[in-house]
Amino acid sequence: MKHASSSFRTAGSIAAIVITASVSSAQLTDVTQTPNLLNVGIKKSLLQEIGPGRGDVYTPGASLYLIERDPFRSIARGRQLFQRKFTQAQGLGPRKNDGLGDIHADPAVGAGLGDSCASCHSRPFGSAGVGGNVFTRPEGRDTPHLFGLGLKEMLADEITQKLRAQRAAAIADAANSGHDETVRLGAKGISYGLLTAHPDGTVDTSAVKGVDADLRVRPFFAQGKTVSIREFAVGAFKAELGLEAADSDLLSASSATDVTTPARMLLSGTQDTFEAPPVSSSLQDGDSDGVTDELPTSLVDHMEFYLLNYFKPAAGPMTSATQQGLATMRAIGCTQCHIPDLTIEHDRRVADVETTFDPANGNLYNRLYAVAKPLYVEVDDGSGLPTLKQPRRQPFVVERIFTDLRRHDLGIAFHERNFDGSVTTQFMTTPLWGVGSTAPYGHDGRSTTLEDVILRHGGEAQSQRDAFEQLAPAQKQELLAFLGALVLFAPPDTASNLAPAQKLDPLYPLEKHGSIDLSVLFLDPSDKE
Repeated sequence: MKHASSSFRTAGSIAAIVITASVSSAQLTDVTQTPNLLNVGIKKSLLQEIGPGRGDVYTPGASLYLIERDPFRSIARGRQLFQRKFTQAQGLGPRKNDGLGDIHADPAVGAGLGDSCASCHSRPFGSAGVGGNVFTRPEGRDTPHLFGLGLKEMLADEITQKLRAQRAAAIADAANSGHDETVRLGAKGISYGLLTAHPDGTVDTSAVKGVDADLRVRPFFAQGKTVSIREFAVGAFKAELGLEAADSDLLSASSATDVTTPARMLLSGTQDTFEAPPVSSSLQDGDSDGVTDELPTSLVDHMEFYLLNYFKPAAGPMTSATQQGLATMRAIGCTQCHIPDLTIEHDRRVADVETTFDPANGNLYNRLYAVAKPLYVEVDDGSGLPTLKQPRRQPFVVERIFTDLRRHDLGIAFHERNFDGSVTTQFMTTPLWGVGSTAPYGHDGRSTTLEDVILRHGGEAQSQRDAFEQLAPAQKQELLAFLGALVLFAPPDTASNLAPAQKLDPLYPLEKHGSIDLSVLFLDPSDKE
């Protein structure tokens, strides 16, 4: 076993390849479908990306082989799948039930039909960013960005395990003592209220706060609906693209079986409820469009692994004014819910990318600079194949996330009508990272500016809202400037230690502007995705 160095060993790789022009378009076709003189687009056909399927770690080209032995190719492949413009021949469409049906029971019938993931998650260009509004609620839903998605999944899962361990201990204590045991539920400095265990093994969860009674933190969707990236992705492929996956992992989890995905996420069907995949067999044509096996499991594997490892948002210019703005946020209580930093105990990613404002090393597009750092160990399994690259599973401090991963009631201005006439009153605390790039604001996109959405707060945040309103104009501007410095970025347009901007030409020709080019980390960098 050997550790990867603290910085990627790219000198030899970079010397062996030409850093070509990056593509900053949000959506891409592949060059086998739309050949062009510049050879711009996805380099592999969909069949090539599917490869020999899931396979195993001994099957070259299989998703399990790539995730374990050539992980950055798997990440890049997932990214290309995210950007790919699917065709009808590949199974694109129709809309969920062709847009017909009981929208009370299934709001997904109101979702629009895109031809790529980037149809909704598109800004800034070339990233898993923000996008349009969909009609899944009477007032609509504003599409969130997906930066840092894997970090959110890991934090939520670790909090869940901690809360459930506290519940189990309380049940054991109550059984041993013969009387009720009340415990404070909490993890990572976040309080989730009180739970009382009775001697007969039952529990009273009426004082639990911010999480369901089953103590599962569901980090995805505004109301906190979904446990895992995999479930989120399979559902979105169906609802927004009409692409059906007969995913064996979700099928097992939805059938009360525990399964660990290739991204090392435990889907515990014995403890949690999972939505079944839209079809249960690759031979099934659930949407009657004449296409089967529309989204093979190998593609779901790559998408999950990509989103697990996807970049977190960047820090823009940090000045004395922005730092004072952060101090003001703390002083008026914003960070009671928008907690700045949270720590993951066992990081499942293979790399981290830290992106900051750095005009000296950045380029003319955004003046940001990204530093990629490996988080894996290499293991020689004696097979004669490339080494396994396994995550170190060490602690990682998630900086500038600004969330507490729990639900709150922020007052009537945030309450949301559902089509059946019910009202949703509690929503997950939105992480603030990237907030400087993601107007409009609110889960429904009804607030135009940061100041608007802050003043919209009420309910549990009424005192913080009032304190903000009473700030001196200069203090307000400092606080808003800090939030404005929490930004998203386009990876193809951001210089990095993987592909630095070239300073030799004062005109910065396109092919030398630098990018976050994962291909330099492939086992074969010349074989482009």
